[in-house]
Amino acid sequence: MSVETEGAESESTGTVVVAVVTNLAIAAAKAVGGIVSGSSAMLSEAAHSVADTVTEVLLLASLKRSARPADEAHPLGYGPERYIWALLASIATFAGGAVFAVYDGVHTLVHGEEPGDPALSYVILGIAFLLEGYSLLVAWRQVTGEAARMRAPLGLYVKHTPDTAVKAVLLENVAALIGLALAAGGLLGAQLTGSGVYDGVASLLIGLLLVGVAWELGRSNAQYLIGRPLPAPMRAEVLEELLSVPHIEGVLELTTLVQGPDEVLIAAKVDFHDLASARQVEAACEDAEDQLRERWPAIRRVYLDPTPTPATTVAPPGAVRGWTGEPGGPRPAAPGP
Repeated sequence: MSVETEGAESESTGTVVVAVVTNLAIAAAKAVGGIVSGSSAMLSEAAHSVADTVTEVLLLASLKRSARPADEAHPLGYGPERYIWALLASIATFAGGAVFAVYDGVHTLVHGEEPGDPALSYVILGIAFLLEGYSLLVAWRQVTGEAARMRAPLGLYVKHTPDTAVKAVLLENVAALIGLALAAGGLLGAQLTGSGVYDGVASLLIGLLLVGVAWELGRSNAQYLIGRPLPAPMRAEVLEELLSVPHIEGVLELTTLVQGPDEVLIAAKVDFHDLASARQVEAACEDAEDQLRERWPAIRRVYLDPTPTPATTVAPPGAVRGWTGEPGGPRPAAPGP
């Protein structure tokens, strides 16, 4: 594992640890505030923080277990295990936070509630907002730094980042700040009107917010478990890099697989120059691997399969021989009659 990779892994772990400690303290405080004030929104926020804490403990497990080196039983390493634990974390967010919040909100709307003194709850919400804001700032700094390192727009990076642990912390902190605002609004509405309807609606909205977060995190992790390639612009750059290697005439098929935030596998069927010797083919394979790893340190494994271009497939005159489309896409057309 490179120094750069170890640094990114350590930063991700630190981001998750900050979130765990923050949410554990906030959950206890919200529970006290909810009991004292009788607010269903505050109790929903307490469940939200408990769910976030469980989620982040699972994310810590994912970071540690996926970092184990490859062995005989797992020759490609344990990188994808990160997404299994992160998927479980998204389920915890749904089951532990969203379901409770929706149930509590519906129960309050149907049966009503007796509003208590909200003063303590306001104080707790204010402190929680500061703590969640700090945790969000830590995650935000890492995400923006990683996006800059990958030379990718921030929104695109957050949507497609393979580091789903940091994505989870970022989304959960954003949801937490929105949830705190909703809880404060519910408390204020109940205080001004004496009706628990506002508090029940706030709890219901918090639950729906958590459903959205759990869905997005579950979808992201499921995609990487199934197998997700590099983004199309990056695949095009990988193809360009391969075609720049001496003795490589074309790339007939290119497969990329993201196995973790810093683990990418490249496999390609490559057409070498017909007059290249075995030694030159071997050297070209080594050069291709070195060039790819130098440009993208996350590329860990490169497998090149020497494959001749089918006799019926001829590149147009003056064109670069090489496939530039999607996996399984069309090959260069055969010459006309």
